[in-house]
Amino acid sequence: MHILHIISSPRSNSYSARLGHQIVEKLLAAHPGSTVHERDLTVHPLPHLEEVFVRGIFTPDEARTPEQKSAVQHSDEVISEVLAADVLVIGSPMYNFSISSSLKAWLDHLVRAGVTFLYGANGPQGLLTGKKVYLALASGGVYSEGSPMAAYDFMAPYLKPVLAFIGLTDVEVVRVEGTSIPELEPTALDKALASVEV
Repeated sequence: MHILHIISSPRSNSYSARLGHQIVEKLLAAHPGSTVHERDLTVHPLPHLEEVFVRGIFTPDEARTPEQKSAVQHSDEVISEVLAADVLVIGSPMYNFSISSSLKAWLDHLVRAGVTFLYGANGPQGLLTGKKVYLALASGGVYSEGSPMAAYDFMAPYLKPVLAFIGLTDVEVVRVEGTSIPELEPTALDKALASVEV
């Protein structure tokens, strides 16, 4: 199978990237011969949405200007990488209770009407079906369900619905949390990885 690993933390030794790498290693051990493509959104950031891109995606390909074609190319690349993947591992640190702007930009290039979803007689229909997604989420505090801080978690409550909207409904949330809490940090990563089922 083919694995797509998305890294969105600017820190070279971040917990979300480390967890993502270890999930990938666990998948490779369970499925020998699998391949991995890595997209590091901080090394190769995607542009945030601009008018030229928005106009470009609503213009037929043959009528696009060179500037529009260049702007849409980023989206085409992101979508082709996801289409080629059987499994996605998406790493996200918590910034101000939500995801990084680099990951939001990736999603903005991925969620595209007529390409990754469409509106039919029964409402929206996601087109990226049949794929497994692991969300490797990292936070300094504890935000999992049942925690007093759970209401402040806008990572999983945002990521799961937007991914489901484009057909990615088989999503496993894996949390490495409490990394800023001295008594939790030493075992946080091992605890997170132990919860992963591949």
